Amino acid sequence: MARWGSGSHSKKFILRARRQEGDRRSRKAAFVFALLGALLAGTAVYAATNWVIGLGAGSSGEAQSANVANITITAVAAPAATNLLFPSGTGDVVASISNPNPYPVTITAMLLPTNIIYATGYTTSALSVTQVGCLAATPSTVIWNFSTGSSGSSHTLTLPLTVGASGQANNPLVVTLTNDASMGATAPAACENTFFSMPSFTGITATGGAAVSTISPATDAWTS
Repeated sequence: MARWGSGSHSKKFILRARRQEGDRRSRKAAFVFALLGALLAGTAVYAATNWVIGLGAGSSGEAQSANVANITITAVAAPAATNLLFPSGTGDVVASISNPNPYPVTITAMLLPTNIIYATGYTTSALSVTQVGCLAATPSTVIWNFSTGSSGSSHTLTLPLTVGASGQANNPLVVTLTNDASMGATAPAACENTFFSMPSFTGITATGGAAVSTISPATDAWTS
């Protein structure tokens, strides 16, 4: 007597069941791929029909310019002048330039007082105690070199000086103006071994805007 599932009939049944399972998996995979294809096709259609957006006329934004503030030039003792004054000679002037603006300032020329406005002498580089007998009224005969009889004469620097923006490097900018002070032949003997506060500049020629700062300390001059 034969048992159920034994022999060739059992093997055929198993093979038939496996084929049916395979058919079900194939139909399921075909459905998934068909669905994915439909989604991709839908995306492609969406991209192809995406609306083009334009820009309305007069579209803009708001900007604002910075204020303009005056720079300040002051006398400093360091670095010490290399070329020292003597009667009928010229010497160095050391100054510090401060820029309060939020952008660099480039100076191209200095405007000088007249050649009869003299420097005042002081006993030390602190410029706090005047040197008796060597005052502007004495006169000390010390003036800006190349100054003329006209106030505000302009003298172009050999190289432009760019002072960095406020709070940035090279601000203040210390500069030695080589041989831009002059002492007359009749300078009083009291002006020996004296420190001078040079007459005030009457102005500068300068522009504000993006520029590479001059490295401090610097050396410059006007030669005429």
